[in-house]
Amino acid sequence: MTPRYFTWWSWLRCSLGSILLLIAGPAWATHIVGGEMDLLHQSGSTYTLTLTLYFDAVNGNAAALDQALTAGIFDKATNRQLTSVVLPLTSNTFVSYTNPACAVGSLSTRKLVYSKDIILDAATYTSASGYYAAVERCCRNLAISNIVNPGGAAQTFYLEFPAVVHNGAAFIDSTPHIFPALGDYACLNNLFYYDFGGQDPDGDSLAYDMVTPLNGHSTALNPSPPPAAAPYTTVNWTTGLGTANQIPGAPALGIDAHTGRLTVRPSRLGLFVFGVRCAEYRKGVKIGETRRDFQLYVLNCPSNNPPVVTVQAAGRRYQAGRDTVHLVPGGSHCLTIRYTDPDPNSTLTLTAQPLNFTDPATAPSFTTSTGGTVRASGQPDTLTATLCFPTCADTKGKVYLLNVIVADNGCSLPKHDTIRVAFTAAPPVSTTPVLTTSFPPEPVPEATPAVVRVALGQPYTATLLGTDEAPNALTLTAAGEGFDLAAVGMSFSAQNGTGRASATFSWQPACGPATASQAGLLVQFTLAQAGNICTPHTRTRLIRFEVARPGDSLAFRPPNIITPNGDGLNDVFTLDRALPPDFCDAQFAGVSIFSRWGRLVYQSPTRSFSWAGAGAGGIYYYLVTFTDGRRYKGWVEVLP
Repeated sequence: MTPRYFTWWSWLRCSLGSILLLIAGPAWATHIVGGEMDLLHQSGSTYTLTLTLYFDAVNGNAAALDQALTAGIFDKATNRQLTSVVLPLTSNTFVSYTNPACAVGSLSTRKLVYSKDIILDAATYTSASGYYAAVERCCRNLAISNIVNPGGAAQTFYLEFPAVVHNGAAFIDSTPHIFPALGDYACLNNLFYYDFGGQDPDGDSLAYDMVTPLNGHSTALNPSPPPAAAPYTTVNWTTGLGTANQIPGAPALGIDAHTGRLTVRPSRLGLFVFGVRCAEYRKGVKIGETRRDFQLYVLNCPSNNPPVVTVQAAGRRYQAGRDTVHLVPGGSHCLTIRYTDPDPNSTLTLTAQPLNFTDPATAPSFTTSTGGTVRASGQPDTLTATLCFPTCADTKGKVYLLNVIVADNGCSLPKHDTIRVAFTAAPPVSTTPVLTTSFPPEPVPEATPAVVRVALGQPYTATLLGTDEAPNALTLTAAGEGFDLAAVGMSFSAQNGTGRASATFSWQPACGPATASQAGLLVQFTLAQAGNICTPHTRTRLIRFEVARPGDSLAFRPPNIITPNGDGLNDVFTLDRALPPDFCDAQFAGVSIFSRWGRLVYQSPTRSFSWAGAGAGGIYYYLVTFTDGRRYKGWVEVLP
């Protein structure tokens, strides 16, 4: 908790006094905390080789802070060195504590990053066995308690990577990038955990295990030698310790093979170095690995009691492992959370963690504050929060699990109390609204719109009615596909409400946009459920509106014989009554008459034209055009 470490700072200085005295030796023997290497593909044959070195900022001397380090790249099959790479220092920052309030002056770590772009040529890096890169540097902290002669122990930073060509094709791989190093300390006989897991840029599978740290060839007298090939010696564990128990405890230090989560309940005070390996696999085949060395302080920390959390559902205390909360329509969807801590001045944080579901529509959320201080002046002994599930939560008949977790601010890591809540949830019953209209019935198949044909200038009116037995709020809307209703003389007026909505549609077509489309005007009418509905439903009607053109239903039957003999019967050729009437933009444009040899013998722009023949009998051909592009062709015979 925030103020606690101030009360035991004087104790901490005394308990660390012996350690501080031990590490007052030469600067070169006290600075390396740990580190790792990684290789990141950029483009083509270009990769970035990076060494991250963690440096003891309290006991290390600035003289031991290198401005550059040299890496060697070697063939795994032969240990032949292919090249060396000088890595300049590119970054110098500090490693953060998980909880900054728990910081102690004796523990401060710098993160030094050495990096450079390199070329892995496809003609060179082709060995099926792969390659490795290594940097050697001495020395580790004198105060390390789990290895022999720590002041003379070195570290070999090491990674493996595959050939850049496989079966004649480019094989791109970046090594795994391990998550940030820890800046924390562990407390004796208290569970310590930290996420050492990583990410792989290529999506390869990662596996973790504990390994003995590599020592290599460097020494106190030759702390930064030129690159040298494997094999590399390892550090020597003190009696009773080894790879499987690098930090003794119950459990001893271990790592989850799949997640990379470190766990230990240390049983011995001291400063402990440890090694972790992260191997990457592609299609079940190992293609590379990277290693990280680091160290962990184990201190005697003041006592910290865990917090306590309880859950109430439906007015009674929830019993984990026995009860199941059933969320039903119309019932309460909220849980009451009470949480406290027996220690004074404890700052608590409350969280909820879904375990076997990910649907955000079912995940609960807190509607009140999720943290505060208890057992302090002016503060309560117990805090209360409300956790509510969505009204539409649906577990689909299954039992979902949710962890309700309270954490304190104890050092070095928070302590927790967790209640696992089992629950089921059913959403409100869904209803489907009904839409009835005075439009023509829906055709079969339903995807085909019904057609309403209205004469020019004639008003048309239709009514719509939507109902819902729930009842839910309903809305009726109308939308033209690619046009505005008002622009073509249409109007739509709706009276929306709960369980019922009605509307009136009207149209009085006129020349203009309404008649411009030969395909008609498509209007979609929609009835939709509105408001806080889990699964809203809609009903739609699609109607095609067309302007009825005068004479559209009449066949074109022109005369085909004239007898210009002056007897008053069929003396002239005319089409006025046979042609469709003029309509808006579809106006008569003209007629042309041709002889059988294609010679123009007559032409007129007048709809009421009359032609008495060309003075000679025979077959003649005519072409009539309208302004909307329509054309009528035919023939007429002139009999003398």
